Amino acid sequence: MIVRLANDEDRAAIWSIIGPTIRAGETYALPHDMSEAGALAYWLGADRETFVAVEDGRIVGTYYVRANQAGGGDHVCNCGYMTATGETGKGVARAMCLHSLDHARERGFRAMQFNFVVSANERAVRLWQAMDFAIVGRLPGAFRHPRLGFVDAFVMFRDL
Repeated sequence: MIVRLANDEDRAAIWSIIGPTIRAGETYALPHDMSEAGALAYWLGADRETFVAVEDGRIVGTYYVRANQAGGGDHVCNCGYMTATGETGKGVARAMCLHSLDHARERGFRAMQFNFVVSANERAVRLWQAMDFAIVGRLPGAFRHPRLGFVDAFVMFRDL
């Protein structure tokens, strides 16, 4: 698997990944009815670098990295990751996370923070913990899960 910077030709493949995830409403605090244009504008925003994971010529995942805050907090980055339907459990998220950690270090970031990890997304929580992220905060009932109701969200952090 290779992870590379996204380009304009990747937009349809990125939408095919982020669209279903946004519509499901189980892992990201984004409007379920977000338009394709709105979702792509968010994921490919000028304030971030967006990457895609490619396996056998197919885009199987995507992530972005950006400064978590401006000014005095711009040495800490933030990332968002999404894996294509049917590709979970195959190491895509792990590969993207490893790439993002290396890329963030190269860009001069000193730490990485995930602001809002939905506690019910147990697979992601386990992966981030295996990648040395610590839960440094719990936001009780901060996420309205479509099946489970109000669930906690975690703030997760690690030094680079």
